[in-house]
Amino acid sequence: MSKDKVFLENIKIKSNELVDKIKELIDEGNARRAIIKKDGRVLLEVPLAVGVGGAAAAVLLAPMLAAIGALAALVTDVEVEIERDQPIAPTATEVDVTIIPPNDPTVPPTI
Repeated sequence: MSKDKVFLENIKIKSNELVDKIKELIDEGNARRAIIKKDGRVLLEVPLAVGVGGAAAAVLLAPMLAAIGALAALVTDVEVEIERDQPIAPTATEVDVTIIPPNDPTVPPTI
């Protein structure tokens, strides 16, 4: 297990801007994941670190973008929590995380 720093940024956006914001995060390439919330409840967690950038990432993530579009049709205002390796916004909050390797025998399996 290793310790790592993660920076969290929270933004509130209209649902019609949701897909565009996720595409923008994919193009930036420095976000690990986005968590879409409504009234404090997590609706969807989207991994954004796919190992490729730009148009290739958009093609690989096209089914996920379709799901986000469907979600946006069902809700109005949402909050997006963006997890990054480096701070971008001055409002980003630094948190410590523990990274557990997938096959670590010291960690009990989760369901």
